[in-house]
Amino acid sequence: MPFIDSKITVPVTPAQKEEIKAELGKLVATLHKSETYLMVGIEDSYDLWLGGKKLDRGAYVSVSLYGSAPRESYDKLTGQICRLLEDKLGIPGSAVYVTYHPVSDWGWNGGNF
Repeated sequence: MPFIDSKITVPVTPAQKEEIKAELGKLVATLHKSETYLMVGIEDSYDLWLGGKKLDRGAYVSVSLYGSAPRESYDKLTGQICRLLEDKLGIPGSAVYVTYHPVSDWGWNGGNF
């Protein structure tokens, strides 16, 4: 039940959003999760500041998942997300924050897991 929510400073075309969503669907396996229940949110043209300076190219990515994953998996996924955003949108890894939120209670379809 992962949810990957991205706030990105640059405009992102529908085709780019589809590419990013598809790649995140593959990368979520790093957390031992599948794309089957993956939810992705992409908010572009978002204002972000880092160190008091407005970022021209930057991103904040929040990864929520039911349960948790090993720390090494989080480290690996952070690198993968940074490379993805640099490859697809030209956002340097130094302007990307990634946070992880393991969740013990997750609701879906009228109930909780």
